[in-house]
Amino acid sequence: MRIFLAGAGGAIGRRLVPLLHAAGHDVVGTTRSADKAAGLRALGAEPVVVDVFDAAALTRAVQAAAPQVVMHQLTDLPHAPGTPGYEAGLERNARLRIEGTRNLVAAAKAAGVRRLIAQSIAFVYAPGDGARVESDPLNLAAEGAAGRTVAAVSQLELAVLAMPEGIVLRYGFFYGPGTWFGEVPARQPAVHIDAAAQAALLAVTKGSRGIYNVAEDAPALSFEQATRALGFDAGFRIKA
Repeated sequence: MRIFLAGAGGAIGRRLVPLLHAAGHDVVGTTRSADKAAGLRALGAEPVVVDVFDAAALTRAVQAAAPQVVMHQLTDLPHAPGTPGYEAGLERNARLRIEGTRNLVAAAKAAGVRRLIAQSIAFVYAPGDGARVESDPLNLAAEGAAGRTVAAVSQLELAVLAMPEGIVLRYGFFYGPGTWFGEVPARQPAVHIDAAAQAALLAVTKGSRGIYNVAEDAPALSFEQATRALGFDAGFRIKA
């Protein structure tokens, strides 16, 4: 298949592009910086320089790529929690989830794409007993920065699920190469970046429209649906 991957140079994108390429897919990968185009090409993607906030340019890029699947792996969080710049990053990321997602969904629709796979997060559920499942409510009553994050995630998911084959992957906290936390999970629920990338690869051809928790075994979260419908393997690692 031909895949338009928005955010190909991000933490997941850098692990995902080679997986897609190895599986026989053609990948058109976006970056905002022309300086990163050569790096994407080396990974196996056809690079395209475009800003997701430029709706017209994004629509042209998706139409020119003529993909069967669009992937949304865009984030804007260069600073780790507790470091300078993190709070400002949350605001930029919220805008990306709202405006960026809206533009990407519109571009996919204009190109006649039915399947859109998007990155979300699994640590926004409302408090409750037992393991959270995909049908449980989000914590829309949260205040401050957490509340803005949950509101943005909710809008992202609603936009994606409006697609005929919209798939939302609710990831745990990333760890592994290129992440804030290195090789050891520091927060729960957690997911290794390679396993997260594999879930996105699997969603290209598996799973129906809906939401899937993608994380390692944890008392507060169930990923049974991703295992059953996608074949998700939390232990998956890319071989060096």
